[in-house]
Amino acid sequence: MSGLSPARRVARVLVVEDSTVIRRLLAHIIAGDPRLELAGAVESAEEALLAIPRLLPDVISMDIRLPGMDGLEATRRIMALYPTPIVVIADGVEDAALRISMNALRSGALAVVQKPGGVLSRDYAAAASTIATQLAIMSQVPVIRRRQSVAAASARRAAAAPDLAPDFAPTWAEPARAGMAVLAVAASTGGPPALARLLGALPATFPLPVLLVQHMGATFIEGFAGWLDGLVPMPVTLARHDEPLRPGRVLVAPGDRHLGLAEGRDGQLRARLDDRPPLSGQRPSASLLFESLVPLGQRGIGILLTGMGEDGATGLVAMRRAGAFTITEDESSCVVYGMPGAAMRLGGSCASLPLEVIAPRLLRMLPASRA
Repeated sequence: MSGLSPARRVARVLVVEDSTVIRRLLAHIIAGDPRLELAGAVESAEEALLAIPRLLPDVISMDIRLPGMDGLEATRRIMALYPTPIVVIADGVEDAALRISMNALRSGALAVVQKPGGVLSRDYAAAASTIATQLAIMSQVPVIRRRQSVAAASARRAAAAPDLAPDFAPTWAEPARAGMAVLAVAASTGGPPALARLLGALPATFPLPVLLVQHMGATFIEGFAGWLDGLVPMPVTLARHDEPLRPGRVLVAPGDRHLGLAEGRDGQLRARLDDRPPLSGQRPSASLLFESLVPLGQRGIGILLTGMGEDGATGLVAMRRAGAFTITEDESSCVVYGMPGAAMRLGGSCASLPLEVIAPRLLRMLPASRA
């Protein structure tokens, strides 16, 4: 993800946290970062809703477990009444907290990070840096009530467009001759709800394996995969190294490891995990995932969804040049148009489609006998 522009003003942060100790710690982190300014600190969602129109914060640090109204309901109300970028500060990775955190992302929060330990804890510096950077970056995301008529009109235009680029004739329409096709999907900021909608619109019998990269803190990836598994028809699991790919299964890149595609000695397509350095600051990298599908040629499909930065753009270009069909999410439905926009500028996209149109387009591309 890119940092703040030098000309950008300091971001005002509202901290919502019921623990006095953590509230003071977050205030200390914010005070120590020149990109941030503490607008206020409150201990309940109810106080936050009263404070927002008065303090006009640029970004909100949101606890999930609050007395009275919890952070999930607070996120929903803030996004409905006073749309403001929200970063969830989660206090744990157990199932209940993770479900609430992931649902907060689905309700409009932009990112989730883990609460820091005390200033003397071993990981304090890294945790404090992550929190400050996420607050600074997310303060720049324009969160507005999307005009549904604009998105709907864009979807209607995309639905009426031809199914495929004129020069695209997928060889995987004849699976016995061409071998198995693979779908690769990547997202960053705004990704969890977008992925839930995209994969939720595909049937359990979807005939392709799916490889997925979502930029998220390593601590939360396993919980994200479990959350997604409970929402979509296809089974979703963390990818394991050398695991065979199977149609109708979604494999998610584990935290802080690259995910790619490799062909085993038996000729079977398998998941590949590795610890190469981050690419453009990202591990897992969307571009490395897409590049691993280049040997498939027309049997590869790449989809790049909402996200800040440019990860995935060069990989999508490589896929398209190899004959794959590539899709970028249209700006009308993106939370952040950074990654899809970069791919469009580089010529890596065969089709730019609103989120709600992508799954139907995929299903129309599949042979009727396999859909």
